[in-house]
Amino acid sequence: MPALTAVLHTHNDALRLGRALETLYPCDEILIIDHGSDDQTPRVARQYGAKLVQAYNDPGSDFLRDLASEWILCLDPRESLTESLAAALFDWKAAQVSPGAAAFSVFHREETVKGWVQHAHPQTRIVPAHWSNWDGYLPLADSSAVSLEGELLRFAFP
Repeated sequence: MPALTAVLHTHNDALRLGRALETLYPCDEILIIDHGSDDQTPRVARQYGAKLVQAYNDPGSDFLRDLASEWILCLDPRESLTESLAAALFDWKAAQVSPGAAAFSVFHREETVKGWVQHAHPQTRIVPAHWSNWDGYLPLADSSAVSLEGELLRFAFP
């Protein structure tokens, strides 16, 4: 069964972080990379049992190889897993669905002032710890990534 580490980069995200962390129950561990928060973000992270790393400069992605398990699920603190995505992650971990896949992608919906918007293209969000193709804090899109069932919800408001 593959081990999965959720990785979230934070900066003053105390008001929204709990909602994200509540949904990460399929993950074996949670790693918060905090970029100098001066609110309660570190306290919230610790309340959920997350490992907290302070990164005042951009640490790059290489350090994840030492801190994360076999696979990394990348989220923004404004995002949460739907129950169907959590179930798909449990299924993947238990059955090793598509074990040869280099990466996995997920669809997402975004909250806006006019309601929820469904994005048409999935985003690569689950990658092996040795992944080297990054766009900031998220993996670069990989056209060969296998899409999982379920969605990420991106909240615009705390």
